[in-house]
Amino acid sequence: MWPKIHSNRDPRDTLLTELRKEFGAYYQLAGDWGIGLLRSHSKIAFYAMIALLLVSLVLSFTVFRHREKVALLTPVQVTTISDGFGQIMQTTGKIREIVVLKQQVDSLSAKKNLSAADSSRLIAALDRLQQLSKH
Repeated sequence: MWPKIHSNRDPRDTLLTELRKEFGAYYQLAGDWGIGLLRSHSKIAFYAMIALLLVSLVLSFTVFRHREKVALLTPVQVTTISDGFGQIMQTTGKIREIVVLKQQVDSLSAKKNLSAADSSRLIAALDRLQQLSKH
């Protein structure tokens, strides 16, 4: 078994407070330096911010625009669903036709004597069954 480790740390101490204790002086120096730079060159900083906003505006409406992809995604999904439903309906129709043809073949093959009309119906039904089984 692992022995219990007892810690005598203050429960109010968090990772952020410990990082602030360790590196707070460096962040304070960097903040003071940044504020001093902005105060001494305020017009340059202002014009740089305006330029960055304008560049961002131009890029967002030209380079980073993706309107074609959004327009193509929606119709593709709708046509796929409708094509799938159409295939299901076609398959259901073929199955119904196969059942009817098999009933016809069974009723004709149960007869002892076939007339010429019965023979031609039997041959046509068997041919159609063969065609449907290939697809």
